[in-house]
Amino acid sequence: MISIQRLVTGVSLGLTLALPINTAHAGTFVHLFEWKWSDVATECEQFLGPKGYSAVQVSPPQEHIQGGAWWTRYQPVSYQLQSRSGNASQFADMVSRCNTAGVDVYVDAVINHTANGTGTGTAGSSYSSDSLTYPIYSGNDFHAECSINGSDYSSDAWRVRNCRLVGLPDLDTGSSYVRNTLAGYLNQLTSLGVKGIRVDAAKHMSPGDIGAIINQANGPLYVFQEVIDLGGEAVSATEYTGTSDVTEFRYSASIGNVFKNQQLANLNAFGESWGFLSGGDAVVFTDNHDNQRGHGAGGSNVLTYKDGALYNLANVFMLGWPYGYPKVMSSYAFSNGDQGPPAQNVYQNGTAQCGSAWVCEHRWDSIANMVAFRAETDGQGVNNWWDNGNNQIAFSRGNKGFVAINREGGALSRTFNTGLADGDYRNVAGNGACVTVRNGQVALTVPSMEAAALHTGAPCDGGDPNPPTAGTATVTFQCQNGTTTMGQSVYVTGNDSALGNWSPADAVKLDPTAYPTWTGSIDLPAQTSIEWKCLKRSETDPGAQQQWQSGGNNQVQTGGEGTSSSTSGSF
Repeated sequence: MISIQRLVTGVSLGLTLALPINTAHAGTFVHLFEWKWSDVATECEQFLGPKGYSAVQVSPPQEHIQGGAWWTRYQPVSYQLQSRSGNASQFADMVSRCNTAGVDVYVDAVINHTANGTGTGTAGSSYSSDSLTYPIYSGNDFHAECSINGSDYSSDAWRVRNCRLVGLPDLDTGSSYVRNTLAGYLNQLTSLGVKGIRVDAAKHMSPGDIGAIINQANGPLYVFQEVIDLGGEAVSATEYTGTSDVTEFRYSASIGNVFKNQQLANLNAFGESWGFLSGGDAVVFTDNHDNQRGHGAGGSNVLTYKDGALYNLANVFMLGWPYGYPKVMSSYAFSNGDQGPPAQNVYQNGTAQCGSAWVCEHRWDSIANMVAFRAETDGQGVNNWWDNGNNQIAFSRGNKGFVAINREGGALSRTFNTGLADGDYRNVAGNGACVTVRNGQVALTVPSMEAAALHTGAPCDGGDPNPPTAGTATVTFQCQNGTTTMGQSVYVTGNDSALGNWSPADAVKLDPTAYPTWTGSIDLPAQTSIEWKCLKRSETDPGAQQQWQSGGNNQVQTGGEGTSSSTSGSF
C-alpha cells in the first residue's frame, strides 16, 4: 500500500516553503493511440505544434498480425513499416512533417517477442509460432519455451524475463544476432527522423540486454521503458533507471486513487515521498492505453476519459505539478478491453472529428492549455500551497505560474497568494477570462469541478481584465429524430467547457418537450466557432446506451455578447 505523507496537517494557508519535488522534463508529450500516420502528421501541424506539445508517441509501426483488436499491433511479424496506421512512405512523411512542426516522434517499439499463431502479417509475410519461423527469425533466436505464471511476478524474476508473456514467443535478447536485428530496426526508425523510443514490455527483458540494444542505436535518441511495478514485484522499476527513463505506474494508480477516493489536500507532497521513482527518471500519466482498459496495473482506481470532469482535473494537476515527464493520453471510445480503433480517420475534409468515435482528450481546453503552463514553469518549485483540508487546493510554481483546483460541489471563492508579478493574466484552465494580480494576490471564483491556472506566458494583451471575448451568447440546440429507450436521454456536447468538452459524462441534457426533437439553450463564449454533436446515452451511466449523431461535427458561430441564435442536428 502506498502511504500518504503530508508536510502540513489540517488546513494550510499560504505555505511559502518550496516543497522538495524533483523537476524533470519541461515538455509534455501525447500518445495518439492507433491514429493513422496521415492523421498524426496533420495533427502535428494543426494542433500539437501550435499548442507546444514536445512529442507524439505513435503506435507500433512494424508489420503485425491481422485482426481488429488493438493488441494485434503488439504482435510483430517483421520489422517492415507496414501496419494498420499506414505504409513506410506514409510513416516517413509523418515523421518529417512532425519534425518540421517542432514535434518529436516517439515510436512504441515491441522488441521482447514476436507474434503468436500462424498466418500472414499486414505486409504479406508468413509466420508460425509453432515452428518459430518468421521472415527474420528462426528457432535459435528464442528462449526455450516456458510460461509465466501469475505467482512468478512476485517471486521469480528469471521466469518473468525469459518465459513467454501470454504465450508470445520470447526473443533471446542476449543473442548477438537478435540484438543486431533489433538495433537495425531502431536505426531504420532514427534514419527517418524518429527522436524517441518506448520500449514495450521492458520488464520482460534484462536491463543489460536492453542497454546493449539501445547502445547500438544511432542517437541522439530519447528512450523510456515500460516497467509495470506497483511494489512487491520480483522485477523492480529501479533496476531499469540506469538505462533510461521508466514509466511510473504507481503515479497513475495513486493520482486516480486520490481524485476518486481521497482528499486532494493529500497531494501537497506528491512524488518521491510516496515511494515513486526519482522525478528525473519517471514518465508519468493519468492513464495509458493498457490501464484504461483494466490491464497494466491500477485496477478500478485508474481515471479515464469516461470520468469526465474528474479526469480533466487530474490532468490539470499532473501538468501543473513538477514531477516526471508527463504523457497525455488521447483515446478512442471503447466499450470492451479488446476493441480496436474506429474505421474512419480522425481527419475528414481537413477537420479533426473529435468527441465521439475519437475522444481526443489532448484537445480538451484545460489539458491543451496546460501544456504551455508546464513549459513556462519548468524549473520552478512549489510555493504558496493552500488547501481547505478537503478537496480544494491551490499552489504556485515559483514566480511563473499558479493553479487552483476545486473538486467539491460548491464554488471556491477566495483571495490567493500567487507568487506572480502584478499584472493581468488569462485563466488558461478555466473560461479564458482575464484576472488581475495585485500585490501578488488574485481573487478567484472557481466553479465546482473546475480549475484555474495562470502563468507568465499567458498575459492578457493590453491589460484588459475583461476582454470582449469573455462575454457569452445564448445558443439553442436542437437534436431531431432523437428516439430513445427507457432510461436513455439526448444530450449535446462539444469543444467548450459549457458543453462538457466532448465528455459524455459532462454533456448537457436536452428537453424532450417536442419529442423526438430535443432542445436546450446554453450560454457559450461570444463570437466563437463551436463544434458539437447530439448524443444519446443512459441517464445514470454515461458510458452506457451511447449513440452519437453520425457524420462530421456540427458547427455554430456564436453571436456577440448577449445575443441569441439556434443550431440543429439530427440522428
